[in-house]
Amino acid sequence: MAVSRSDPRSPEDFRESRWALFLFRDSRAAWLWLVVRVYLGSLWLDFGLSHLRDPAWAGSSAGSALASLTTGTAPETAAIHAQVPGWYNWLLDAFVVPNAALFSYLLIAGGTLIGIALILGAFTGIAAFIGVVLNANFLLAGIVGPYPLMIVFGVLLVLAWRNAGWIGLDRRLLPAIGTPWQPGEIFVRRSEGPPPLREEGFRPDHVDGSSSWRR
Repeated sequence: MAVSRSDPRSPEDFRESRWALFLFRDSRAAWLWLVVRVYLGSLWLDFGLSHLRDPAWAGSSAGSALASLTTGTAPETAAIHAQVPGWYNWLLDAFVVPNAALFSYLLIAGGTLIGIALILGAFTGIAAFIGVVLNANFLLAGIVGPYPLMIVFGVLLVLAWRNAGWIGLDRRLLPAIGTPWQPGEIFVRRSEGPPPLREEGFRPDHVDGSSSWRR
């Protein structure tokens, strides 16, 4: 029996489902991601601001809270600290604990900036990715909290980087700056390569197949 040309023969031949296209590339799904984005951003902003007001994180005793969490002396991490992977425990003892004050301020600044970026819809995919990395480090260190749920929402926003910030600053930022593989208007290159992005050229796909994202 002859195999038709439409039969998939390699990973590149498998097309995404209509639901995947709608959720992760369609501008009409931006309202859904707006809710997810603002909720996740509010969690990160609360993380940064609440720790900024805590003297054990940012103040005269900066770093003491982080050191106790990562070494298992804090009550909330003592029970599960023994389950921290040995290689990660070594990293904590070698780099984080001796510089606990510095890492405390970095976490506060990072959490605050991630929250602001997600709420405003600025570089949503990048902010969500950095948030996922930080949440994964919290879990590896044995720090409990809402981090598994935050990882799930963060991964979804990374997948929806095209349209997650469409109702936000990304509607202007992404067409202007573009991506490393498709430069935006301010990085116009006259050499051979992908055409520069414009606002109408960056508009995410529609499920019916009409798309101005890919030319």
